[in-house]
Amino acid sequence: MTCLFLTQPLPLALSHCNHSFSIYKSCRSRSKTQSDFLGSIWSPTVCSSPTIRSFSSKLSESITTARMQNPESISHLTQREAAEVDEILMGPLGFSVDQLMELAGLSVASSIAEVYKPGEYSRVLVICGPGNNGGDGLVAARHLHHFGYKPFVCYPKRTQKPLYNGLVTQLESLSVPFLSVEDLHVDLSGDFDILVDAMFGFSFHGSPRPPFDDLIQKLVQLHNYAQNRQKYPVIVSVDIPSGWHVEEGDVSGEGVKPDMLVSLTAPKLCAKKFTGPHHFLGGRFVPPSIVDKFKLHLPPYPGTSMCVRIGKPPQIDISALRQNYISPELLEEQVAADPIDQFRKWFDDALAAGLREPNAMALSTVGKDGKPSSRMVLLKGVDKDGFVWYTNYESQKARELSENPQASLLFYWDGLNRQVRVEGPVQKVPEEESEQYFHSRPQGSQIGAIASKQSTIIPGRHILHQTYKELEEKYCDGSLIPKPKHWGGYRLKPKLFEFWQGQQSRLHDRLQYIPQEIDRKLVWKIVRLAP
Repeated sequence: MTCLFLTQPLPLALSHCNHSFSIYKSCRSRSKTQSDFLGSIWSPTVCSSPTIRSFSSKLSESITTARMQNPESISHLTQREAAEVDEILMGPLGFSVDQLMELAGLSVASSIAEVYKPGEYSRVLVICGPGNNGGDGLVAARHLHHFGYKPFVCYPKRTQKPLYNGLVTQLESLSVPFLSVEDLHVDLSGDFDILVDAMFGFSFHGSPRPPFDDLIQKLVQLHNYAQNRQKYPVIVSVDIPSGWHVEEGDVSGEGVKPDMLVSLTAPKLCAKKFTGPHHFLGGRFVPPSIVDKFKLHLPPYPGTSMCVRIGKPPQIDISALRQNYISPELLEEQVAADPIDQFRKWFDDALAAGLREPNAMALSTVGKDGKPSSRMVLLKGVDKDGFVWYTNYESQKARELSENPQASLLFYWDGLNRQVRVEGPVQKVPEEESEQYFHSRPQGSQIGAIASKQSTIIPGRHILHQTYKELEEKYCDGSLIPKPKHWGGYRLKPKLFEFWQGQQSRLHDRLQYIPQEIDRKLVWKIVRLAP
């Protein structure tokens, strides 16, 4: 799921960057409001700054999220309360059934996508009941198809209403297969990676009738088959594990034991008996009036996510963490002859994909002692002459570059399964170039570059605060802030490029560009490296 990390957008958060303010650095060129933020953060009006209020709000939200993700502090609804919430939503609050179903199904699909990636868990069987829970499953199947999964639907007791018929038509138009109960094997573990239990919701009473009693038994038996298999299908239950009592849970102890439960609107009482590793809340549509009426305590949804995890994620064996990449092939005949042109193409792709800080790169240097060191810095320019970044000339990286003017850059674009490695000699950029860039930065960043003696030991953070405040007062009249002599840019002139594209089964594409001189002209030879 989308995780909340407490970052520190303060002008003195300097410890891991080659320039002053890391958290808003990718936004400076886009928004004057964002740029002005760091210049004014320590002014006397700091408490009234909307940006400070925003940060405080996010800090408060993060603390609230941590507290609310404790399952014991989250509200759970009785069966009667859950029915009353639905009546209010679809009555005075103006929601329609199809609206709520769409939001619920999207929440289920989003929750699945947060944990079970399509590269490892592609085949999904969605078992749908005749009611609204089954409708949620149909919607989830459609979204899972668009998320890159291969959904199959078992919908044995179809509801003959326009809403449900429309959902079926939508899936058929996507060529999503519908399977009958007879089509399913007794042991489902060899046919599917994920089984979505969307048979019965909180309004169900009594015992399941055929064919759902048999389908529930197939899910129950999966755990028996799992003991003899290294990998077995995971079960995802929508709101209520089918066959469970809405309030008392798995009374007999012999019911479905889902690996993931996606509670909708708010968890029902039976969710307290859920012991699987993944519990999510979905259905981001609960208005304040319902929260107040039922005194609900629900976790805030992070960012734009349609789901939020309840409780801590399970402990995972680090050695078992892996991603089976699915990417277009990277072929020699498809890449640009010039690696700079190829880099720009990939960089533009990273920008278009909305990746955070696509200009972030790992800079590795080696001093005279032969010990390597790496840190993240930001690319600030690229052209035929090379890659440019700016830093303190008295920092560790600068000292190592003076002793050994060779470096390596590594760009990693996770969302595209891509890396680019660049190696070559490094030299300082002309002073006028550093001067021009320094004065293009926000005032707060300029002051920070002076206040921080990068990589030196200081007695405490208060020293940075004090120095920063003194400099801010000194230049409060808007006078030109002089660039420190110890601050400027570096340019790496590439002598080697490697473009890496992640592929399935670790058969990654690696294309390396090596410079050669032919007829006194520099050309780049492209070779393929084994992954």
